[in-house]
Amino acid sequence: MRIKVGVLGATGSVGQKFVQLLADHPIFELSVLAASERSAGKKYKDACYWYQDTEIPENVKDMVVVTTDPKNKEFEDVDIVFSALPSDLAKKLEPEFAKEGKLVFSNASAYRMEEDVPLVIPEVNADHIELIEIQRKNRGWDGAIITNPNCSTICAVITLKPIMDKFGLESVFIATMQAVSGAGYNGVPSMAIIDNLIPYIKNEEEKMQTESLKLLGTLKDNKVEFAKFKLSASCNRVPVLDGHTECIFVKTSEGAEPEDVKEAMDKFDPLKDLDLPTYAKPIVIREELDRPQPRLDRNIGKGMSIVVGRIRKDPIFDVKYVALEHNTIRGAAGASVLNAEYFVKKYL
Repeated sequence: MRIKVGVLGATGSVGQKFVQLLADHPIFELSVLAASERSAGKKYKDACYWYQDTEIPENVKDMVVVTTDPKNKEFEDVDIVFSALPSDLAKKLEPEFAKEGKLVFSNASAYRMEEDVPLVIPEVNADHIELIEIQRKNRGWDGAIITNPNCSTICAVITLKPIMDKFGLESVFIATMQAVSGAGYNGVPSMAIIDNLIPYIKNEEEKMQTESLKLLGTLKDNKVEFAKFKLSASCNRVPVLDGHTECIFVKTSEGAEPEDVKEAMDKFDPLKDLDLPTYAKPIVIREELDRPQPRLDRNIGKGMSIVVGRIRKDPIFDVKYVALEHNTIRGAAGASVLNAEYFVKKYL
């Protein structure tokens, strides 16, 4: 039997990605779609403007949307909810679901940096999930909140993990070129981004600089000791639909050559034996001089692989490279679904 799940914020762009990923999932049965009062009571096909490049899944389009209330009878048999809520709503509503005994796998930023809330990329720090026992004790609820990081953070941290494990990290600088889909359908006006680049994304640099250190930190004495290396980020919005591109510069503790880094990344495949439906090889290397490119490479691994190219020597740092991520799949909905798959496989 599959595990019954629901999606909170199901009509938004990330919510729709959840729906795509869960509609025919072999482990999860998509049972509840929740959204605002404005959408509640309508069939899903009538409640949302569908932004995706495929049709609404047949087994979903006639489902009736409910309000985002954990006491709704529709949630009674649901064990897991995936949250695509805006941060302000997530702050209020996600704990309510956890109090009702639900496992909340959240893409929202509201609880990522809370000391007792796991911030997880399974390939990087799966053991941090164990914080949920501290969370349950601290907060007195039977459920739990498990978060995935910011989209740009996921891209960088997955590539940094094999470097850190083999060579150590002293300092990292990242310059991002982030797709407009990261801001949501109505997030960036077309007149602002066409023929333009916007060198500011609210809170993005701060998220990268804090979340990365938590993710690459060590779970010790029931809390996370943050990683000690220095990280600086400069984040930019560019006129690309999907696919965040990042130029990453790395100073290692032991010194590393480009070929060594390439080998470490290529061998990095920690969950390959778990047979997780959403999992793909975390890092795919491109050898061409002009790759990765969003339009050509964002869907590699069904959008779950980070594509890396141009690994080369740097005169100030040790190495530099370009990384690409499908930001609404690997960087958002796909990250939450993978977290849930891992949790079910390892803990249920």
